[in-house]
Amino acid sequence: MNSDSSIYVAGHTGLIGSALVRRLTHAGYGKLVTRTHDELDLTDGAAVDDFFATAHIDHVVLAAGRVGGIVENQTYPADFMNTNLAIQLNVLRAAHRAGVRKLILFASSCMYPKECPQPMPESALLSGRPEPTSLAYAISKLAGMQMCLAYNQQYGEQRFIPLIPNSAFGPNDNFDPKSGHVLSALIRRFHEARTVGSPSVTLWGSGLPRREFIHADDIADACIDLLAGDTSTLQFPLNVGTGEDLSIRELAEQVADVVGYDGKIEWDTSKPDGAPRKLLDSSRLLSFGWKPKVNFRAGLRATYDWYLDELSAQGSGT
Repeated sequence: MNSDSSIYVAGHTGLIGSALVRRLTHAGYGKLVTRTHDELDLTDGAAVDDFFATAHIDHVVLAAGRVGGIVENQTYPADFMNTNLAIQLNVLRAAHRAGVRKLILFASSCMYPKECPQPMPESALLSGRPEPTSLAYAISKLAGMQMCLAYNQQYGEQRFIPLIPNSAFGPNDNFDPKSGHVLSALIRRFHEARTVGSPSVTLWGSGLPRREFIHADDIADACIDLLAGDTSTLQFPLNVGTGEDLSIRELAEQVADVVGYDGKIEWDTSKPDGAPRKLLDSSRLLSFGWKPKVNFRAGLRATYDWYLDELSAQGSGT
């Protein structure tokens, strides 16, 4: 990949996609291709075929898809499967036909079995049943990963690269408490509680499960390294994590501290916890030369600052 390569970032307004656009632009890649959902519906196979047939794309990063937290996963499992399966099928097929040089697809750490060795090596995939609260999404992502591996196997190439990032955070995240992931949802919950002077915030579960968080900029850097480097000898898929985790309880305390909320944190243990732990073994990617750079606390602070800026731009303090 060089500075003149045409790079299509699908999902460029989302958390990881926007980080990739920022990092690619900063690195001097000038031929970035983006499309909004209104301009290109990736669930429309004919439209995707037409786009790839005419756009002359060299590289693809597929950061588009339907994602959400436990509530959305449990409420809309069919929608999660329909949307993600359609996008993956359409984009991979069209990219293969168009002869793109490399394509990166984002899978998910929820694909791993609920009970799994920690840290989780890629070899543990499909060795057990994923956590039930996100099963539909996990199956759709497993299918996307396997599609990448199947294309590589059938055509004797290493063009399709499935990545498995752990819980991502950063600017342009979804801060909706019902549909967002845990870190961004906590930022909003604690901010609003501080703003209205709420004496307590009640959170789902026990707070005991442990999670690994990685800044979207670090994921974007991994993508750039893989697109630009020689991946011919790598074994796919590749985990993308920091190697460190913390409990949801510890996360809540850190978020509350950064936000400035000093009320009581209560736990509703009648609600599900999800998987007990999800720490990735990222040694495959680390051996390639990538390593995370964003300090968690600094990244959390910067994410909250970005959220405040967005609220200010909207003319609201809540």
